[in-house]
This record gives sequence, C-alpha cells and structure tokens, in this order.
Amino acid sequence: MQLLKVECLGKELRLEASMAGWQALYWDNQLVSQINASADAGETFVHRFTLEARTAAGELKEIVCCLTLELNWQPFGLNYRLEADELLITEGASDEKDIEAQEVVHRVKQPTKISIIGLGSLALKLFKSAKVIKVLFAAGSLAAYSWLFSIEFAIALILCLVFHEYGHIRAMKRFGLATKGIYLIPFVGGLALSDDRINTRWQDVYISIMGPLFGLLLSLVFMGIYWLTEIELFAGLAAFNALLNLFNMLPVLPLDGGHVLKSIAFSVNSLFGLIICILGAIAGVALSYHFGLALLGFLLAIGSIEILFEWKRRHYSDLLPLDRYGQVVSSLWYFSTVGGLSWVIWFLGQGENSALALPLKILGS
Repeated sequence: MQLLKVECLGKELRLEASMAGWQALYWDNQLVSQINASADAGETFVHRFTLEARTAAGELKEIVCCLTLELNWQPFGLNYRLEADELLITEGASDEKDIEAQEVVHRVKQPTKISIIGLGSLALKLFKSAKVIKVLFAAGSLAAYSWLFSIEFAIALILCLVFHEYGHIRAMKRFGLATKGIYLIPFVGGLALSDDRINTRWQDVYISIMGPLFGLLLSLVFMGIYWLTEIELFAGLAAFNALLNLFNMLPVLPLDGGHVLKSIAFSVNSLFGLIICILGAIAGVALSYHFGLALLGFLLAIGSIEILFEWKRRHYSDLLPLDRYGQVVSSLWYFSTVGGLSWVIWFLGQGENSALALPLKILGS
C-alpha cells in the first residue's frame, strides 16, 4: 500500500509497503530502494539511495539521499525525514486520516476472487457507464416484485432498497469519494458505485455497514407506523426490508457483511485475535440455530469459514488494517445490526399473519 508521497529534487518520491515484510521506494516511478521490513511496532527504517540531478549549470551530479522512517502499523503512525547530501528536504508525520484522504494512483492490482455471487456485480460494472441500465434494472425490479407481491408493495420495497443504497452513498461522501449512483438488481437488491478507491479497512467497514444500518432504522420506523395505525402493509415492509438487509449482512463477498467481517479478520495480527474471531463466528452460528434460524446459521458458517481460509493472505492487502479499537467497534457494530434485523423478523413473525411470518420461515428453512 502507498504510505508516503513527497517531492524530491523536483520529482515524486513514493513509498510502498506491506505488512508481509517489505518496503519499496520509487523516484519518478523508478525503484531506487527496497528493504525487508517487518510489521513489528515502533521500528525505525532507513532507505539510502543515490540520484542523478542537474545543477544550475546543467551538469549531472550524483546526490546521496536518505529517508528515515519510524513506522507503526496498528495503530498506524508514520514519522519521516528526507535528506539530500545531509541537507534536510522535508520531514513530517502522517496517521490513518492522511492515508484515508490520499489519492493512490499507482495501486498494485490484487488477484480478484471469483464467486457465483460476485458474477452479478462484475457484469453490472461492465455496464455502469450506461445510464439507461439504471432505468432497465429499476423497471425489472419493479416488475419482479409486483409479480411476487403487489404493485403497491413493490414500489414501497424498491424505496426501501434505494434507502439502503443511500446509506452507502452517504458513507462514501463522508470520505470524499465520488459516487456513480444507485443500481437496482431484480431479486437481488441494489448496488451503490463509486469511481474512487478506498485506502483503509475502516473505510470499507463504514461504507459497507451503513447500508444495512439505514435499512434497520427504516424497518424500525415502519414498525412504529404499524403500531400507531395497525396498517399491515407497514408491518410487511418492516419484515421484508429487514430480511433483505439481513441477507446483505451475511459474511459472503461481495455482500456488505462479507466486506465487514473480512476487514475485521484481515486486521487481526495475533493468534489470540484469530481465536476471538473464530469464537465469535461459532457464537453467531449457535445463536442462529438456537432461535430456529437454520438458514441464517448455515450461511454464517459457510461465509465465516471462507473468510478464515483467506486470513493467511491478509498482509498482502493494499488497505490499511484496523487497529484494536477499530476491530472491537466494527465487531460490535456488525453483531448489533445483525441482531436488530433478526429481532425485527422474529418479532413480526410471532403473530398469526402468514405473510408476516414468511421471512422467519425463510430463515428457519
């Protein structure tokens, strides 16, 4: 990942590093220094390299440069000092906020995991530049939900999906990311797209979880309206909206829950942390089966195992990992959102109305 970009002798000096154990320094996109560098906290690293630059008289001169770094990965902190022929050029410090705000131009492409669930997302990205696709997908979603339910319920459900994706859009704008808009996908849900790339795991967690959080808040509002008016349409919207958002929280990529739990697991850098993640996954599966949510428990188990198998490659990611505080906050945020959505479905499914009990039966299948 890119940790530093400063000017050196009139050209860009860029530092790339990985928790896997290396640092590479580029001057004008040419590699000038590379060292092995562990992810241990509080270490000092020194890059010494020689550059050729023209003097005021137009002559080439070799200049000995030295970049000294004090790097801490979790929580992230970087102090740097750049010298040329023992003269100070620049010095400073950066933290996670600086990494979030930076624009990464030379990002190394990581191998993309291909899954059946991700094929829809991949196909959609091929057409994201065509605005007419938005209209076609929206019309398809309206027709699909009208066929399953009614035109009134379909319109309301699409508004729920849009509200969910609006949560993602608001989160993207929170970090200053440019957005491409919202796409509705029949029988699947929606997708909020951005042209910009994120730089930290916290950005991934925040953007991913804000959609289901908006969905949970909307379901609670619908429940409140139902209690006040006793109009069952709002109870149905609350239940089905909660079901859609709950499926989005499953730990399967590219769903929102997959991004959240992967960011948490890939930020864990100790055996103790890994054990906590495993115990948390087991507890989630056990609670799902305890409350009769067999399908939810099964999908949680499959997704958690998938993420744990990928955990060994966490240091090769180009996203800055969460610190210990971020891991705890993200975990609590995830499980409280899943718990809230599950409670809405369970509570509304206790009555005699078969339509309201359908989401609960789906989770219990």
